Amino acid sequence: MKRVWLVIRSAFLWTVSLLNFGISVPILVVLAFVFDPKKHDWLQRAFCRRIVFFAGARVRIVASPGFDPKRTSIIISNHVNLFDPFVLYCAIPQFTRGWELESHFKIPIYGLLMKRFGNVPVPDVRRPSDLKRMWRLTKDAIDGGMSLIVFPEGKRTRDGRVGEFELGAFRLAQQLNIPLVPVSIVGSFQHHATGNWMFWPAEITVHLHDTIDLSNLRKEHVPALRDRVHGLISKPVDAALDVMENQKEASTEEPATN
Repeated sequence: MKRVWLVIRSAFLWTVSLLNFGISVPILVVLAFVFDPKKHDWLQRAFCRRIVFFAGARVRIVASPGFDPKRTSIIISNHVNLFDPFVLYCAIPQFTRGWELESHFKIPIYGLLMKRFGNVPVPDVRRPSDLKRMWRLTKDAIDGGMSLIVFPEGKRTRDGRVGEFELGAFRLAQQLNIPLVPVSIVGSFQHHATGNWMFWPAEITVHLHDTIDLSNLRKEHVPALRDRVHGLISKPVDAALDVMENQKEASTEEPATN
């Protein structure tokens, strides 16, 4: 009976979420052409909060003492599902955009919104000229006071664990001397796993780790930086998944018989 209720609940939440998205996005596109997106950042945040709320999740923010909300940075986060950008936009107290695959900019309406809002296209084919353009656009965004979200795994997790990180964002940050903020999204996999349409009741916790200054970082130390950031992001994610797996094992164990 509980499974039936969760299926009905998920179907209802998807319907409400898609209606909200379909109504809100055209309005945001029009506003983006009339006003500077920074002028109605509050409205964009409200939209993201509604997206997460209508998907049946709650968001909690845990900021480390060393997180500096005043420093424009590259936000390095694990990637769980399609709701991650909305969750992060709710949680990060900065004007924020992100790296996004260039092919996404061709999606009707959505692509127009991403372009107008200032997201940086990541080329699907990594030719040197395309990469130089991406790096230039990244620098322009940072210089303009815009923090950028990057998912260095390059894909969504299938088991909840944090996958290997590509080096690109870390090399760019080191060369342009841009600080990094590692971010852990915890509980999102329990809420909605990629490849499964169901929504499960869950609280999503966003851990904003200490801002990492790269002023004295040398090029040869970039791989070690990547591994360090991976460890910071993975720790709370793995801890939450371990608890979930232990609970599942305990619930399936048969009671001992005398």
